[in-house]
Amino acid sequence: MKLIVGLILGALIGVGCRVFAIPVPGPNAVLGALLGIAMATGYEVTDKVLSRRAVAAQRDSSTQGVSGE
Repeated sequence: MKLIVGLILGALIGVGCRVFAIPVPGPNAVLGALLGIAMATGYEVTDKVLSRRAVAAQRDSSTQGVSGE
């Protein structure tokens, strides 16, 4: 869901910049674009890893309470 909202928001910002003749708030070089993609990918991967760790920790803590009795 976050990915879809991000893509829609990015498209709307691009269209708005084109309509109002505002310079696009992004890099115009390939290296800068790759940097933006790397940052976004890193954010998404980190979000998934941390959420999986939190679920695993919660699952482990709930099973320890049951087996410890």
